[in-house]
Formats: sequence, structure tokens, C-alpha cells
Amino acid sequence: MLRVRCLRGGSRGAEAAHLIGAMLGRAVTGWVQSAFQSSSSSAAAASAAQPHRAVEEDAVTEPAEHECPVCAYNEWDPLEEVIVGRAENARVPPFTVEVKANTYEKHWPFYQKYGGQTFPKDHLKKAVAEIEEMCNILRMEGVTVQRPELVDWSFEYKTPDFNSTGMYAAMPRDILMVVGNEIIEAPMAWRSRFFEYRAYRPLIKEYFRKGAKWTTAPKPTMADKLYDQDYPIRTVEDRHKLAAQGKFVTTEHEPCFDAADFIRAGRDLFVQRSQVQRPPGCIPDLFVQRSQVTNYMGIEWMRRHLAPDYKVHIISFKDPNPMHIDATFNIIGPGLVLSNPDRPCRQVEMFEKAGWNVVKPPTPLIPDDHPLWMSSKWLSMNVLMLDPGRVMVDANEHTIHKMFQNLGIKTIKVNIRHANSLGGGFHCWTTDVRRRGTLESYFN
Repeated sequence: MLRVRCLRGGSRGAEAAHLIGAMLGRAVTGWVQSAFQSSSSSAAAASAAQPHRAVEEDAVTEPAEHECPVCAYNEWDPLEEVIVGRAENARVPPFTVEVKANTYEKHWPFYQKYGGQTFPKDHLKKAVAEIEEMCNILRMEGVTVQRPELVDWSFEYKTPDFNSTGMYAAMPRDILMVVGNEIIEAPMAWRSRFFEYRAYRPLIKEYFRKGAKWTTAPKPTMADKLYDQDYPIRTVEDRHKLAAQGKFVTTEHEPCFDAADFIRAGRDLFVQRSQVQRPPGCIPDLFVQRSQVTNYMGIEWMRRHLAPDYKVHIISFKDPNPMHIDATFNIIGPGLVLSNPDRPCRQVEMFEKAGWNVVKPPTPLIPDDHPLWMSSKWLSMNVLMLDPGRVMVDANEHTIHKMFQNLGIKTIKVNIRHANSLGGGFHCWTTDVRRRGTLESYFN
């Protein structure tokens, strides 16, 4: 590395030449000392070697792409390493306007009573055990499993714009996305998740040291202007009406998005934000779709950041409460996508014209009395592909097992019903760090 800079010339070359001269001078001094002061030869040798060690420590290595510990281009290539979230210390988020807009009214009394407190302890204990078993099964399937740090989320924190307690580090899919050999930290919109990145920083720093790219999107202030404080939501009918009008709780005050609103298919990524009139500056050949946690500024930031190597397609669904895309439209293989029949994709023709098989999964079997405080029953389709021929799926969803069997895909059955209550299925509970594959284009 040092020689390359010297040959390039300029100020870097001069600095490198100066450093080499200094190294040679110190090395000669050490040699003279060792020749005439034999009693201290070992110390002199150490002194002579010291500059060489300093250069080694300062050198920046650039590993070849195949050596990078982080690499994923899609949702289905053979999975080699994954981050699995933690349910430990999870707390109910305070019942703020953005939380209200993302939850169903039947659960509002739960948030009003327990906001800022721990989730029910027995339920949480079972969720922790389920995720541990999930990790064990992933390891048995040959996948390296990493976990975020244990964090006490009970402490109240205050910024110049708001104060809140924390929530959890259960859903790495929401905050982290891998595109190629780059890890992107998402600027999430919930105040209770403002410091969630801290649980993942030790892992990300280690990946960075080993050669991965690391990008943090602009951190939102989460000031009051980011939210419609008078967001008029009372019933499901309100949700339908507001979504049809393109009105959501997050504004365009600053960029925000959850990584789970994006899904990858090689050079093409898809993101949701509700179909309305295009905002100023929106690319004319893209459809507009947004969710309660992802705004146009966030999507545009991602589009510019990933261009020109990747295209970001913005798609829409008939969904009264869009939050994350992976329980509505889940790409599970080259030319294969699960499309929620209750939330049809308005741009499905794009996939059909490209020869994709659009599969409608069966109605979920989860009982009505099972608490799903942050999600719908359609977590049944929130599956994790281990490779094109293996999928991790809910052990209780027998009808979806049959669907995958008909598609020629082996099901790895795991029970995480109590973990589902915290807001996610297998795809949500994970971020795939490394998949063995290459960058391809699946659309003309």
C-alpha cells in the first residue's frame, strides 16, 4: 500500500517518501546501537522494529470482494451468516402518535396501560426461548448466527426534541439492510427506537474492520414536525380512507424509512409507500407507494445512494395500514414471489410480464385470540429463505407447508408464536449478512 502511494506521486507520494526515509534513519540508528552496545542489543532491535509495526497498524487493507464477510444481493441465495434479534428486555413502546398509527385499535388499551413497561413477563420468557431454538436450528442448517448486544431499554432518554424510553433489538430487519457488501443503517421513525442501533454497533464495527462498507442514513431528529400530530385515525375505515388519500402519520420533514420496507431482487429493489399523486421530483417511471414509517425523502435518499448500480422501484398495495413490505409482498426466489391476497399489488403486471410466478399464500391459521400487538396474522408469509430449496416457516401453518411442498421447497419448521407477538416473523427477526451468490438482473 505504501509503495503504491509513493509511485502515484503528489502529496501522498511525498509523505510516503518522507515516512520511508524516517524509517530507514531509525533502522540505521538501531543497527549502530546494536553493533556498539551489545549489552542492550535486544532493546535496540525492538526500537528498530517499532516503525515497521506502526506502518502495519496504519495500513488500510482492501480485501477482495470474495473475502468480505458481508455480501447479499437478494432474498434467496444460500444463507451463510445471519443476525437474529433478541427479545430480552423488550419493552412496550410509549403510546405516541406514530405508534398509534401503526397498531390496531383493539390493542390501543394494551399500549395505554403498558407503554414504557416490559411486555408481559411470561410471554416474553417464552419468546426468548423460541428465538434461542430458532438460532439452534439455523446453526444445524449450517448458518452462522450472530446476535445483538443485551441492552437495558428501560432508561428514559431525552433529546432536544423529545424524550422516550427504549423498545428492543428484536427486529434487525427493520434497522439493517445489506446490499452487496454494504451494511446500511436505516433512519427509523419511532422515537422509542432512536437508540436501537447501539445494540448492533459492535457487530457492525467488526464487519467494517473485516472489509464491509458501512453507511448510516441521515439520523432523523424525530421532532414534532416529522409527525402529523392530529392524524385522524379512530377505526379501520379511517385507515382505508386516509391511505387512499395518501395521508400517513409521517410527514416529509426529514428522511425516514425502515429497512423492512425494502426487498431485494439483484439489481432491483422494491419499496412501498401508498399510491397517490407523485410528489415533486419523483422519477416519472416509478409507481409511488409509502408506509407509515417510510416517507418519500427516505426513498429518494436510498435511490440516490444506490444508483447507478441498483434501481429502486416504488410499488403500492391495497393496504389500509402499510408498514413493512415482507408480510405483503415477499420475494422468495428467482422469478418467485408471495403476494398477499388481502393486499394485492397494483403493479403485479411488472412481475408477470417478466415471467415471474406470483403465488398467493393461504389464509393464516393463527387463532384470533393469540395476541399480535404489532402485526397481522399474515406473518405466516414472513418466511426466511435458507436457499432456493429450503425455507424457515411457522411450524403451526400446515396449509403454507403444503404450498411450499407444491413449489418443491423443503420447509424447516420452527414455532415462534410468542415471538410473533412482538411484531415479526422469521424475515423480521433476522438480517441476512452473507448469502453465497452473485449480482444478477431479473428484470429487463
